Amino acid sequence: MPLARSLSVTSLSGLEDWDEEFDLEDAVLFEVAWEVANKVGGIYTVIQTKARLTAEEWGENYFLVGPYVESNVRTQVELIEPTNPILKRTIDKMNASGCKVYFGRWLIEGSPYVVLIDVAFTAWSLDRWKSELWENFSIGVPWFDREANDAVLFGFLTCVLFSSEPPHILAHFHEWLAGLGLMLCRRRQLPVATIFTTHATLLGRYLCAGKVDFYNNLAEFNVDKEAGDRQIYHRYCLERSAARCAHVFTTVSQITAIEAEYLLKRKPDIITPNGLNVKKFSAMHEFQNLHAKSKNRIQEFIRGHFYGHLDFNLDKCVFLFIAGRYEFSNKGADIFLEALARLNYLLRVNHSDVTVVAFFIMPARTNNFNVETLKGQAVRKQLWDTAQTVKERFGKKLYESLLVGQLPDVSKMLDKEDFTMMKRAIFSTQRQCQPPICTHNMLEDSSDPILNCIRRIGLFNCSADRVKVIFHPEFLSSTSPLLPMDYEEFVRGCHLGVFPSYYEPWGYTPAECTVMGIPSISTNLSGFGCFMEEHIADPSAYGIYILDRRFRGVDESCNQLTSFLFQFCKQSRRQRIIQRNRTERLSDLLDWRYLGRYYISARHMALAKAFPDTYMYEAQDPTSSSGFRYPRPASVPPSPSLSRHSSPHHSDDEDERYDEDLEAEKDRVNIRQPFVAKTKAGDGVPSESD
Repeated sequence: MPLARSLSVTSLSGLEDWDEEFDLEDAVLFEVAWEVANKVGGIYTVIQTKARLTAEEWGENYFLVGPYVESNVRTQVELIEPTNPILKRTIDKMNASGCKVYFGRWLIEGSPYVVLIDVAFTAWSLDRWKSELWENFSIGVPWFDREANDAVLFGFLTCVLFSSEPPHILAHFHEWLAGLGLMLCRRRQLPVATIFTTHATLLGRYLCAGKVDFYNNLAEFNVDKEAGDRQIYHRYCLERSAARCAHVFTTVSQITAIEAEYLLKRKPDIITPNGLNVKKFSAMHEFQNLHAKSKNRIQEFIRGHFYGHLDFNLDKCVFLFIAGRYEFSNKGADIFLEALARLNYLLRVNHSDVTVVAFFIMPARTNNFNVETLKGQAVRKQLWDTAQTVKERFGKKLYESLLVGQLPDVSKMLDKEDFTMMKRAIFSTQRQCQPPICTHNMLEDSSDPILNCIRRIGLFNCSADRVKVIFHPEFLSSTSPLLPMDYEEFVRGCHLGVFPSYYEPWGYTPAECTVMGIPSISTNLSGFGCFMEEHIADPSAYGIYILDRRFRGVDESCNQLTSFLFQFCKQSRRQRIIQRNRTERLSDLLDWRYLGRYYISARHMALAKAFPDTYMYEAQDPTSSSGFRYPRPASVPPSPSLSRHSSPHHSDDEDERYDEDLEAEKDRVNIRQPFVAKTKAGDGVPSESD
């Protein structure tokens, strides 16, 4: 009987004790999600990046199940005949009975098999299935909620797919949209081991958007009433039922686990943090050079955007950014703007020569680019062309002078025509208005939260302001005529990512910053922030600043954020380089090669619960492992953690002690030590104390 150890905490220690002989040859894994080959949100990134690792583990027995969306299939999926004979019979039977099911390979890393179900083709069964849903679960779905109707169709068709008889089916369902299939599998007592993962609770997102004191009142909410008041009661019931029916219930972070325990009434069995394929973002040892190249491109944009008011030194500019869905309070844009106003005051009264440019990359409703913004880039290009023309004329005269063996007469190198051309170029940079805040024309300018907040705090890109704000209400694209950079390139060019979210179950944006070697600010209410606090002894030394939004009021949190930003601005260029080196070394901690083990744990646990005669697991005592702690870098002097958290500034003494190669080698040992796998029976495995 295969034996494995289960983990109920996010400790990295103990994972090396997995029994590699856990037999999966007679098991089939189906991973079910609405975002399989269908990009809607962050779950798409989770499934897409994890696919290669899962395909390596399960081989030909791994299948993803999602909806058939023709436009996506045309560009992402290669349709083929089913390779598994039992699955082929099931799909053929479903197609013969009036369904439309497709099989193929998803053209992403790992090339996993996908089963795509056309829910619209079976819409004629919707009323019958909704009646069955009411009879079996007492959940009524209103006719006008198209998303919930799709979830009903998708759930029943998924259950039909699992009605075949392979030896052992393991089905992993993501989010409420896929949850009904799980509920039906349990109701019909199908031989299927089930896992349900919630990446964010429905009710939690709605409540936080309503500006309630969410985390301090979790135990007080009347969840049925709150869901009903927001007209999502049927969706909430589907999510809660799926969580309670599953053999194993997981969520992405410790903070979301607390939320799920109160809102979904079940404590998660295991935390499954989200990872990344670090290869995609790593640039070998060239990431510092890539930062410099990308920073130069951002500087070119700044030169155009602030033409006529470029009275600050670009070499002493610090670029900050916030990016993501436009959820003003949930994503922390409100507290970020307030902190920028306070930072502006501190920089001015301290006569700092540093200028901060803060980018807000959040998509909103627009109708076109701002004319003044486009004009700025045109003026910059015109100035560049003028400079090139004068340079060529100057160079030609210099060349001819040197050819005849004479030193050039500098006063004759530039003639009257050159001066006229340069004067015209200078006059073209004159500007009567301030540089624009927003790069686009907003459809709802007067009611936009970011613009209204900027009007209140008075950050209008004036010459006296040391903090400048640029709101780019569109996702970045390398084909944009304004800022022709893709997101990855833009992040590499910035100095600090700021994500002071109030509601963030995981947080891919700070994780992406980390693997690209860019420091970031997150919070102890985000999954990423909690994970880093748990696994790094001194996060700020590695450029991971954790803002306390759970135990502090808004004003206190804002002051702490302002302190982080001000101290970051006081760092020298060398200190920022050292910090980026340390940040980039944490990328292994976020690699699916390590974080994928939590999913392995969940699968083994589900198989053991569903098929106890075939599989078993040994539960690990959570108190036996305190969790792996990434130590403070060797060159950082010991300091109280509270002091370090409130003041991320690095001392000059630290620069003198800094040895990049020595630190990197120690970090490599520390990060890899907990994952040394057993090779032979009886072989020793290094422990944390070794």
